[in-house]
Amino acid sequence: MKMSIVARKMMMGPTFTERTKQKLDKLDKFFQADAECTVTLTKLPRDVLQVEATVRSGGMLFRAETTDEDANCAIDTLIDLLVRQIRKNKTRLERRLREGAFAAENGAEEEEAYRVVRRKSFPVRPMDVEEAILQMNLLGHQFFTFLNAETGGINVVYCRRDGDYGLLEPYSE
Repeated sequence: MKMSIVARKMMMGPTFTERTKQKLDKLDKFFQADAECTVTLTKLPRDVLQVEATVRSGGMLFRAETTDEDANCAIDTLIDLLVRQIRKNKTRLERRLREGAFAAENGAEEEEAYRVVRRKSFPVRPMDVEEAILQMNLLGHQFFTFLNAETGGINVVYCRRDGDYGLLEPYSE
């Protein structure tokens, strides 16, 4: 697996980098050699670290995020979150991940069936991004699906944790 480690607003030592790569090697059994992993460390106020990991493999995207005061504890928690995410969905993922990745595991968590508890249909009309954000705010929702008048595609605007807005523009590969 190809790995890259990015530090924002801080410096990291070579021992931390080596330890992180060693911990990430635990994920090699799940992914093909062409998988890419990016770990981002960001220093937050009050000496708290936010650690994010994104693994891209075969069109699939795995992401985990955690915060901690100790960088090593944060990395341990992050790896555990990624492994738990993979194991929880193991039967769905077995066809896409490395052959035999789950063969040696006995007590892995079994997946629960996804339950769709509500289905909603709604008409979409062309609008620009600003109008979609206004509509989302008027409805009091956290996201809003709309037909983008500029691109002609279905897009989603959403409210981010920091109060800003995001736009999802899907495309096919």
